[in-house]
Parts: sequence; structure tokens; C-alpha cells
Amino acid sequence: MIEAPPEQIWAVLADGWTYSDWVVGTAHVRNVDDAWPRVGSQLHHRAGPWPLSLQDSSTVLGCEPPHKLIVRAGLWPAGEAIVVFTLEQVGEGRTRVRLGEDFAAGPLRWVRNKVNDLVLHQRNKETLARLSDIARRQKGPE
Repeated sequence: MIEAPPEQIWAVLADGWTYSDWVVGTAHVRNVDDAWPRVGSQLHHRAGPWPLSLQDSSTVLGCEPPHKLIVRAGLWPAGEAIVVFTLEQVGEGRTRVRLGEDFAAGPLRWVRNKVNDLVLHQRNKETLARLSDIARRQKGPE
């Protein structure tokens, strides 16, 4: 639960330049298409620790402002994941944010196990905590 309305959280999701601030594992955003987050637009990033970081892009597959964003996150040669953010207003100024992530292609798809699920769950908890911090600092609509 984030103490902010969906529009305030969506403003963070819609600003591709902030992804390295709140997406755990994203080290640097190199470029963001002007159309972000429209379907087909991309943000170009580096992920992982230097000097092992990988350069790739993530592509918007679905966009329903301010309620849903679906992204195909690339991390080749490790693979790619489908990431779904769902925002649901719960009362005045509160939003339930759900983050679903599943490996869709590449070697990561075949090494899924309980340990990986636990690590992914902890990573996504921290990602949502960072998203919450940034969204709550944003100024709401005037």
C-alpha cells in the first residue's frame, strides 16, 4: 500500500528517467523514448554491478494510465521478463500497487526455483519501497 493516489504513482512510472532510482538492479538509464510509456516505446538501461553490468532495453507492451503498465524487461544474454504494475485506489489518497514479474525468455526462464523466487520477491519488495518513497515525495495535482 502506498500513501499516494494512483496518478501520483503513475507519474513516477511514466518518467522512464527515474527507473534506475527505484528499480533494484537497474544501474543506469541511458535513454528513454519520447513516447514513453506508450505501447512500443523503450527505455535503454544497464543492469547489474559494474563491470558485469549488461546493456539492454525494456519495451512497453501495455499501458492503461493510471492503472496498469506492462513492460518486457530485457537483460540479454540472461533473458527477459514480463513485468506488470497494477495500481488500484483504496480509499482517499491510498493505492495498492501490485508488481508481477515472470521470466519469459532466455536461461533465467529455466533456472526458476524456490531460492530464485525468494530472491525475486525480496528484490520486488525493495523496488516497491523505493517507488513508494519517490511517489510520496512527488507533488500531487494542483
